[in-house]
Parts: sequence; structure tokens; C-alpha cells
Amino acid sequence: MMYYSRLKMASVIAVCLLGVLLCLPNTLRQPAPGVPWRQIHLGLDLRGGSYLLMQVDMNSITADRLQTLADGTRQALLDKGLGYRDITTDAKAGTVSFTPRDPSERDADLKALRAMPMVVPGEFAVDGRADGGIVITLSPDAMRRRAAEAVTQSIEIVRRRIDATGAVDPQITRQGDDRIIVELPGVSDPEHVKKLLGTTAKMTFHMVQDSAVGSAAPGPGVSLLPLASDPNQTLPVVDHVDVDGSDLTNAGAAIDQQTGEWAVNFSFDSAGARAFAETTRANIGHRFAIVLDNKVVQAPVIRSAITGGNGQITGGFDAQSATDLALLLRAGALPAPLSVIEQRSIGPSLGADSIRAGMISLAVGFMLVILFMALFYGRFGWYANTALLANLVLMVAILSLFQATLTLPGMAGMLLTLGMAVDANILINERIREEVARGRTALAAMQAGFERATSTILDSNATALLAHIMLFVFGSGPVQNFALTIMIGIVTTLFTTLLLSRMLMVRWYARTRPSILPV
Repeated sequence: MMYYSRLKMASVIAVCLLGVLLCLPNTLRQPAPGVPWRQIHLGLDLRGGSYLLMQVDMNSITADRLQTLADGTRQALLDKGLGYRDITTDAKAGTVSFTPRDPSERDADLKALRAMPMVVPGEFAVDGRADGGIVITLSPDAMRRRAAEAVTQSIEIVRRRIDATGAVDPQITRQGDDRIIVELPGVSDPEHVKKLLGTTAKMTFHMVQDSAVGSAAPGPGVSLLPLASDPNQTLPVVDHVDVDGSDLTNAGAAIDQQTGEWAVNFSFDSAGARAFAETTRANIGHRFAIVLDNKVVQAPVIRSAITGGNGQITGGFDAQSATDLALLLRAGALPAPLSVIEQRSIGPSLGADSIRAGMISLAVGFMLVILFMALFYGRFGWYANTALLANLVLMVAILSLFQATLTLPGMAGMLLTLGMAVDANILINERIREEVARGRTALAAMQAGFERATSTILDSNATALLAHIMLFVFGSGPVQNFALTIMIGIVTTLFTTLLLSRMLMVRWYARTRPSILPV
């Protein structure tokens, strides 16, 4: 155990040198744009930036599902040759209700509606009312499951939108049932990001009810939607969605070759292209409305069937607005609107103060530990200090390799790791002292001290590692950052304590062959 081969020594030294090499990008500038340059990213509390707390509008999820359910009810009844009167939705009660065209059709209506597909099992129930009407009631449990899925989906879409803006290492986490925390290090003006996140970007394609143009009451199944270019003007749009924007596969900003204005080109997948072709083929000569977030962006007249699955949106875009809309369409529509309920900005000066305070505390703690080990354990204490310095270098190297984000809790984790590493070295030195006091020779004392201390060090670090794995898995934000640095520190501590410091002690003994150990 006290013998180190040249290969083993070379391996330990190589790992330490590699750690130093990986740390260099944090202190030097990148020499050229193409050179790999992995650095530690600073978190919001160190670098400064913006903090947004956003809330998902759960009521809109219910309202959207009720509207879809109402459309499905109309279609299911028409497919069976059945009629209806006064179909209405109630978002507060979560119901869709109507009156059958003829009381004799009631049983057939119930049968047709109960055969409608459900998004989740038991999503709704179809029942008859005492007055002869029929009501479809959404299940509260099913809506809660849909709401939870909507928040998860919103987090992914928010992440795609923010990544497309070029923000460096944003932190997006869930809080509670319906809230999302967005941390943007280095972003001092989040207004552009807020605009992107505040846009639902739900695009749908509907037919225009030309016969109801200019009417204040367009009739059932038709809604008056404002024009995006002039909100004071409205257009009667059929509620039924002919083509859904969720079938889009790509979107990009481009200049229209005919008008020279900015436009957004888009393309559908196979299902969307087929629906787009069928709709345009069956409605030549009619107006086709492109609706974005309940506003009519365009309502062109269909001149011919569009079978290629491609389209274009125009309407007074500039370069920025066209690029933003294309970004939103590519990232996908949010399942529900997001609203900012809290916003904070942390200035770079405050972040610099936090870095300075953290570095001072880390340096003071490190120096005190070095002084303690040198005074109490002499030469072996200095070997422990060398291992401690290598431990710090390796921690920074691993964080740099994975381009991790460092926050104040992470810096606290690094300081705590140094204390844990010292504990391991103290344990080894005290075991060696005990063996010397028992009258063992120098070599036998070192051998027995390492053997007796190793199992204890492994056990204590294993339990600490498991505890911090649980913190990382179930924690969030600062807790995860703290747990991550501790986990990395445990791995580096085992390496520097059991391999590096032992190597230094073994090489000293092999060179000097002392009769008394300096411990």
C-alpha cells in the first residue's frame, strides 16, 4: 500500500496538471473565436441580471378546452345528422351545455357525445338536464393534470425562446403549481425577453364568415376578432380551427420579393400540409383568416389550392418584429398566457460586491486552514495543504469543464468542501500519531495509519455524497448549486487525500528513510 509505481505517480501528477490547464480559461482571455474555452458562468447573485417570476393563466386552459369541446360537440352532432340549439360554455363551472333540436334526439345526442375522444381518461362527463338540455362537465382532476402538463410544457417553450435570444446560462425553474422563475444573468434590461415570453404565439387558421361581415351579432359558432393592424375593426371568424399552428415545423423572417417588405415564411408538417391543402381546395374564393393570439393578422382570399405546405404572413413587419414572430412560431405556442407578477434587477456593482465578499471569505478560510495544518502537523501538514490546494484547483477545473453556474451558495459549498477535506487529512495524521505512540516503526505507523483511516474516510464521504445527491435531486436553484459543489468536492477530496497526499508522504519517506515521523 505504501508503494507507488511510476505509472501511478505519473497519473496523479497528470490529473493535477490537467486541472490547472482547465482552470486557465477563467483567468485568461479567449485567444481566438474558434478555440474551445470553457469557463465557469457566474449566477445572478454574482454577475447581476434580471429575475422574473411568471404565472401561468390556468383559467385560460379551462376556457380553451371548453371552446375545443364545444367545437367537438358541434362536429360530433353534425356527423350523426343531429341538431342543437343555444350551445354555451361556462368557464367557471367548466361546462358546455345545449338544447337538442328535437327532444326525440336526446338519447342519440348523449350516445354521440359520450363517444367523443378524451385527452385524458375521465376528462369529462355527459349528462342530461332536468329541462331537457344536455351538459358536458369537465372533471376537476383531469383539468388539474392538464394544468400540471401545461406548466411543464410552458417551461420547455420558455427555455427554447430564451435560448434563441442568445442569453447565457439562463436558469428556468418551477415554483409551486402555476409559477415559473426565470433568472437571466447579465441581462440588465429584460423588456425584450418579457415581450417574447408574454406572447402566447398561438396561431390558428379559420374561415371568415363573409355573410356576417359588418354584423354586430354574427351568430353561433362565429366570433368577432379584432384586426392586428387596427384593433378597432373586427372580422367575423368561424370558431372551428381548420388548421392548427402546432403543425408548423419551421418559420423564418424574410423579405417579400414582390413588395420588398418584411414577412414571415412558414411550413407545415405532413398533417398540417394535408389539412391546409384540403381547406384551401374546398374554399376557393373565400377568405381565410390567420389568427395569432385571437387577433387577425391576415385574411386573404383563397385563389387556388395550396398543396406545398408552405405559407407567408405579411402585415407591416419590420426586421425585429418579423424575427421575433418567427422565433415564437419555431419555439411553439404557450399552452396558456404568462404574466409577470414579480421582477427584480441586480446591478453589476452588487454582483461584484458579492464576488469580492465571497472571494475574501474563501481566501481567509483557506489561509486559516493552511496555518492550522502547518502548526499542528508540521511537514505532513504542509503535504495536506498541498493536497488542499490541488483540491480547490480540481473543483474549479470540473466546474469549468461542464461550464457550470457558480452562485454564492456554490462558493459556500466550496469553502465547506475544503473543511471536509481537512478533516480527512487530520484523521490520517492522528491515526499515524496513535501508531507512533504505540511504538511502531515509521513505515509501519504510516501503513497502519492509512489503512485504519481509509475506511472511515470512505464511509463518511459516501454518506455525505448520498445526502447531497438527494439535495440536488429534490432541491432547486441555490440549493442545487450548493449540493453540486459539495458533490464535486467530495470526489476531488477522495482523490487528493487518498492519492495525492499519500504519494507526497510516500515519496518523502522513500527519499529520506527517517527513523522518527514529523507528525
